Amino acid sequence: MKTITEITATKQEPEYIRLAAYCRVSSNSEDQLHSFAAQIQYYTEYAQKNPQYRLVDIYADEGITGTSMNKRDELNRLLRDCKNGLVDRIIVKSVSRLARNTEELLTMLRLLSEIGVSVYFEENGIDTNMMSSEMLVTFPGMAAQQESLAISGNMRWSYKKRMEAGEFNCCAPAYGFKLVDGKMEIDETEAATVRNIFDLYLQGFGKQSIANILNGCNVQRNYKRKRWHGFTIDYILKNERYIGDALLQKTWTTNEFPFKRKNNNGEQPKYYVENSNPAIISKEKFMAVQALMKRRTTGTSKKKMSYLLTGIIKCPECGRFFRRQRLNGKTYWICSGKASGTYQCKSLRVKEEEVFNAFTIMIMKLSKNIDYILKPLIKQVDELLLCSNSNQYRVQEIDRQIADLSAQNLLIARLHSKGILGVSDYSQQSAEISNKIASLRSNRKKHLSRSKDDELLDELKTFYEMLTEYDVGSGFDANLFEQIISHIIVNNNSELIFILPGGIELTERIRERGRCKSL
Repeated sequence: MKTITEITATKQEPEYIRLAAYCRVSSNSEDQLHSFAAQIQYYTEYAQKNPQYRLVDIYADEGITGTSMNKRDELNRLLRDCKNGLVDRIIVKSVSRLARNTEELLTMLRLLSEIGVSVYFEENGIDTNMMSSEMLVTFPGMAAQQESLAISGNMRWSYKKRMEAGEFNCCAPAYGFKLVDGKMEIDETEAATVRNIFDLYLQGFGKQSIANILNGCNVQRNYKRKRWHGFTIDYILKNERYIGDALLQKTWTTNEFPFKRKNNNGEQPKYYVENSNPAIISKEKFMAVQALMKRRTTGTSKKKMSYLLTGIIKCPECGRFFRRQRLNGKTYWICSGKASGTYQCKSLRVKEEEVFNAFTIMIMKLSKNIDYILKPLIKQVDELLLCSNSNQYRVQEIDRQIADLSAQNLLIARLHSKGILGVSDYSQQSAEISNKIASLRSNRKKHLSRSKDDELLDELKTFYEMLTEYDVGSGFDANLFEQIISHIIVNNNSELIFILPGGIELTERIRERGRCKSL
């Protein structure tokens, strides 16, 4: 009878762990020398303090080459050494030093895990050797969040200290200014428009009227925005930057993740800095505008808000508009057909202030979810417009020809730069190609004739632009209401249907105390 005895394998533990350090150093030659030397000393001492380690090498990429894997020669060398079995463990300062995006980091960590190489992130205090495969999948997101929190905290602290010292400067200057070497300077072309806005308002023009004038004259806005709106004019007229002062921390960002920007209604201190930048408007003119705005608001606000609803609220049965009614000191709107006895529809009566409250709630919801509602809609209309265009195939053919000619132009430019093609031949051929491209582009425009779908797309894009500028939390905006509300349908005693640009219909409930009442 055969006897089988199992001989237990004995695991050979290595005498030491082969440690590799990865870092990024400054691209400046002198700084690079000092930084590299300092990190060699640091990691050498680190290995000496931990006798289980033997330092294999220090892999250092320049700071400016950290944007993609194919430019990080030292990191690629490190990964090759890991695959060849020369490294057991990698030490790196932080997650952002090893990879610049989640996909890259996850791919790298999985690869290293499969070949038995662990990674220790010093600042994060995270060791992948202590993580399961499930944790490894979620780690990039957790690490990125922790780094975002740390970076955001540092930036907020920096901003706060600079605000307290009156040294904070904006990253995106207001219309009329430009940043030159980190300092705000006047953009004379835009500044002329700002002065014109203040003058027009003092001459008696309303904010929306001023916006219409600027749009009619094709006055360009900044940051690629196309149209002027009433609330844009309002923002300019109230902006203290135009008299050379700055009110800092008008908004603030929450500490928790995900970060949210909110209007500062007293939650954080504000800082008013005088003479912070060059002035475009005199203080006398600025104060005159503020006084005029106050008089207009207190004197005509109630009357104007009532006028906003004229010809707007529709009866769901007879289709006639509602008219204003005062009852027991309160303002209501009722069906004009029912009120005159012309129609016997089951009319409802709605309180004026609740119409505005419902609009404000509706527009806040839409503004917060703009990327989930309007963006996909605009994309669908854009795609539909392309598909329905009877000339789409001709346009695509023209696009192909333009692409081919552009490639030819690039080729002769390279031949010229290498000295293969002379100056004269290059200039002649390049000019001929450029003329052909210009002719094709002109022909392309003719095939892309405007239609109702084009107008719908423009309308939706303008609406999207307006919402991105809307100040959530500022309360009811009469200018915005006037520009975007086509009409309102009283659906029942608890709901209003708002008809918006592009035919969008959104329903908003009326709060209990302001529900419509049957007549």
